[in-house]
Amino acid sequence: MIILLDNYFKSFNVIVVFFRQVKDGGRTLVEERIKDGTKILNLLRSMADYKPHFEIIGNYRLIDDGIRPEATIMIRANGKEMHEADTGAGPVDALARALKKALKSIFPEIEGVKLIDFSSRIFDPGAGTAAGVEVEILFSNGKDAWRVKAFSENICKASFMALVDGFEYGILVSKEENVERRT
Repeated sequence: MIILLDNYFKSFNVIVVFFRQVKDGGRTLVEERIKDGTKILNLLRSMADYKPHFEIIGNYRLIDDGIRPEATIMIRANGKEMHEADTGAGPVDALARALKKALKSIFPEIEGVKLIDFSSRIFDPGAGTAAGVEVEILFSNGKDAWRVKAFSENICKASFMALVDGFEYGILVSKEENVERRT
């Protein structure tokens, strides 16, 4: 399965975010290429033999008093169940920290995965606070960069779904790099 992924990545040819400097007549430009992690994961998930590296058990719990948000999650990976909690600067930071804390005991490479940018937008301005929200998060592991998107009527849920996809894609990229190094 992993060896086939390389062919999927090459044939999928999604516009990617990779920053590099390009000289243009004395000026330095920045070229952007960001992999679309959402599209790649959706493609892989449509395949019968794809198994995610981890799964969320139940749902997240979020307590946000406006001062010190706290998130709690439960995951299953490699036959182990982990229950973790953490606090953050905001609710998305708390969710990211709790998820990363649970994952890094099994996937140490997740320590290098960083959230680089976060944005959200609503789809029906007439719906006010009940509008559906799309969250987009840009991640990097220092070598690659990828973008994931998620949609929900709840901004915290959309953020959590995007975080899960971002970390899943980060683990996938790391595993793919390990296979390439061994061959």
